[in-house]
Formats: sequence, structure tokens, C-alpha cells
Amino acid sequence: MSHAIIESQQIRIGSRVMPSHYFLAPLAGYTHLAFRSALRELGGLGLATTDLVQATTLLSGNRKALELIATSPDDRPLSIQIFSGWRDKLVLAAQWLEDQGYEGVDINMGCPMAKVTGQGGGARLMCDTENARRTVADVVDSVSIPVTVKMRLGWDRDNLTAPLLAREFEQVGTTAMTIHGRTRAQGFHGSVDLDGIAATVAAVDAIPVIGNGDVRTVEDALRMRKVTGCAAVAIGRGALLDPWIFRKLEDHRQGKAIRQPTAREQIDFLVRHFLLMTEQHDDYACVLFRKFAGWYGAKLGIPEDLEDRLRRFESVEEFLEIVEQIRERHGTRQTELATALIKVPNGPVERW
Repeated sequence: MSHAIIESQQIRIGSRVMPSHYFLAPLAGYTHLAFRSALRELGGLGLATTDLVQATTLLSGNRKALELIATSPDDRPLSIQIFSGWRDKLVLAAQWLEDQGYEGVDINMGCPMAKVTGQGGGARLMCDTENARRTVADVVDSVSIPVTVKMRLGWDRDNLTAPLLAREFEQVGTTAMTIHGRTRAQGFHGSVDLDGIAATVAAVDAIPVIGNGDVRTVEDALRMRKVTGCAAVAIGRGALLDPWIFRKLEDHRQGKAIRQPTAREQIDFLVRHFLLMTEQHDDYACVLFRKFAGWYGAKLGIPEDLEDRLRRFESVEEFLEIVEQIRERHGTRQTELATALIKVPNGPVERW
């Protein structure tokens, strides 16, 4: 199938038609409202999915859970990702989200973190295919909004259950599937297995399969679609490394020259993201924003010493002062490697 043929097909997830073939994947601690909004303003983003939310905390009205699902009229299309090892909690959370007006629910079966899998959620659900099937079926039957699933290829190389589960989930009414091309045992190490994603694509009859993992450039995204035949690509860490990746993919779709952000656009994005975060979190945004510094520094042309200050700043005034210095010294960075790809501590030294 040629790339042009793929692009000519609209992606429909339930009753929703996606505006793009390129989605924002959920990333714990990052894909909050401010980040999604800042990316949408750049253009080219299709479906976005929230940070994963524990179903029980959502049902109890936990403040942090409600912050994770905060949205706005412009933040569409959007799905809320939920996880739990308890089927009834997933059902109740999905029903609650529908009652609150949300338009899509995504069930997490991909998170490799022990604090999630230890509760029977995340990738642990893939270990019992019959239980996973019943869980998804019960959630689908309990709501009228689209239900999707995000999962890995399997628990480990000896248990690659994604193709079987994808087929089962389609039969019970799941409207789309996102496949991260690693096993739970891999975590985020090793390479994404494109053949594994392709096998999952081949296992379903009609629903879209969305590829995910190791997409950091336009070329990576196009290659994933060409090799696997997936209908769309969900980009997570690649969007942190290059917030303009969705705009670039849209430029490519339209046959235009791919636009690189100007120095002004780079700095304006940094400021816009932070100010959007302050609208939701007030001064606590200073703490929450620090983790982005190591991802943004290289792409936004931030000198290393100023990136280091962004990992420690404590007030809006200090942030704006750092930004002024970035404007004066933009482009003097010595390395193009994002320090987030190296283990760099966040926050004040006393918290390391």
C-alpha cells in the first residue's frame, strides 16, 4: 500500500473522524492540558490522550486525578486513559467519564511500571487473555462513547499476545488499538519491533491500529506507517523532543516544504507552554515545568547553563528572567543532544 493511498483514507474512531494521522500518545507526567494545548496551537495534531488515570481515584474525586482529565473546548479530539486491575472500577470510571461529557475512553494495557502492573493494571492485563477480553467487553457494553485500548506487544518475548488480543477486542466492539512495539519486559529499552506492530495490524479486520514507539522524526513516523501498515502513529517522547513534529507531518501531507521553527517560535513556545501551565496550576507550575527543561533545551536552542536553571527555577519572575537571557543567547548551545535522554536529575539539589 502506498503512502499516498494511506493518506487518502480518513481515520474514524467510533463516530469521530480524526483530523490527522498523527496522534499524541499518553506520557505519565507530561501530556497534561497545557502541553496538549500548546501542541494543538502549532498545528497538525490529531487525537490526544491524557496521562493515565487510576479509575478508583477518578471515582473518588481525587484532586490530582481531576487535574489529569482537565480539558477545554479547543482540546479536541481527546480520549481519557484509565487503568485498574479491577474490571468493575474500569466500567464505573468509563460511565462516569461519559456522564461528564468526555468523548472517548482508552484502557491502558501497556504501562510497564511496577506500581501499575502490581495492582493488576497496565501490561499485567495482557497476561490473561480471557480476563482482558471480558474486561474490555464489559467497558464497551457499559458506554456509548468509543472505547480504545493501548497495549504492548506482550509481557515478554515468550508471550506476544497483542495480535490475539487485538482480534478479540475488535470482536467485542473496541473502536481502535494503539500498539507500542515493545514488550513489558523491555520497558523503554531496545528497539521497537515494527514486525510485531505489523502482525497486530494484520490480526484485525477493520478497526484502526495505531503504531507507537521510537518516533522522533518525520521520517520515523512515515517509516512506521509504511512498514507496518498502521492507520496512524501515536507520538510521545518524540513530541517532547520536537513539539513541531505534528506540524511538520502536516506539511508533508500537504506536499509543502517542511517548516523548521524560527528562533522566535522556539522561545514563544517555551513561554506559551509555561503560561498555559500557570493557568491551571498557578505557582506550582514552576515545579511541574522543570521536567520539560531536559527535553526542550536542545530543540529550543537553550544554552546548557540556562537549561540547568530551568530545572531549578522557583517563581514566574525567575522564569521570565531566564527567558530574556535565552533570547539574548539563543543558538549558542554547544550540543544538540537532549539531556533528557541522559539521566539528569530534576529539581533542587536537595531533592536529587
